[in-house]
Amino acid sequence: MSGVLNMISFYLTTMKTAVVVQFQYRVSNYLYMLGMVAEPIIYLVVWTTVARAQGGAVGGITAGGFAAYYIVWTLVRNINIVFTPYGWEARIQRGQLSGQLLRPLHPIHYDLAYFAGWKFVVVFLWLPIAAVLALIFHPTLSATPTDVVAFALALACAYLIRSIFLWILGMITFWTTRVSAIFELYMALELLLSGRLLPLTLLPPWAQTISNFLPFQWTFNFPIEALIGGYSTQHLLLGLAAQLGWVVGGFAVLQLVWRAGVGRFTSVGN
Repeated sequence: MSGVLNMISFYLTTMKTAVVVQFQYRVSNYLYMLGMVAEPIIYLVVWTTVARAQGGAVGGITAGGFAAYYIVWTLVRNINIVFTPYGWEARIQRGQLSGQLLRPLHPIHYDLAYFAGWKFVVVFLWLPIAAVLALIFHPTLSATPTDVVAFALALACAYLIRSIFLWILGMITFWTTRVSAIFELYMALELLLSGRLLPLTLLPPWAQTISNFLPFQWTFNFPIEALIGGYSTQHLLLGLAAQLGWVVGGFAVLQLVWRAGVGRFTSVGN
């Protein structure tokens, strides 16, 4: 019981620290968020233009539907900002990992806690941006309380899934000093098969089938559609169960890769 309480205390303290630190860099955070928002705005303008040119809809999605999708996308994208494999390169090359191994907790807990705390600042800064986008693009959104709750849970699961899988990808640096090429391939697949580029319903059937066997759609498409897609309660529950499965499965793989990687880790320092 004391171990659980200590873990909760660690998470709360680290999250509070992240909030305080990130609020000190409000301007830099806003500029970073604007950079993140630029991507979906481009997609939004393109698809709303195409929808209007084709009589008001593409694949059953109206201009208002695209607006809702990509505005929610901006929040999901910022929630999905986690520790990346590029950071892993620095941790090993600069000797930071050596110090982390001396701590009593698995290093992933610090990343999960710190980035989770950062999200409170992200949401606070995102709200006015979302309001401006809604005034400009007029999204069609009629979420129910059930949708909102499912969306919140889906966001939390998406954050965990992406954190875990990018951590696994980053641990490749235990075996090679450069992971950028593999990371870029991973990001290309995520862009195409996650719902980042366009709603998955607009992909060819074969691409939708492939996406069903990969974790990408559970980090982007499902959380977005949970809020705007008009899913049934059963569909939402099945989606959340699938996300939980990816979290559990991903964590099991992470533990295996971690043990193998730490076993051959060579300390680097100044």
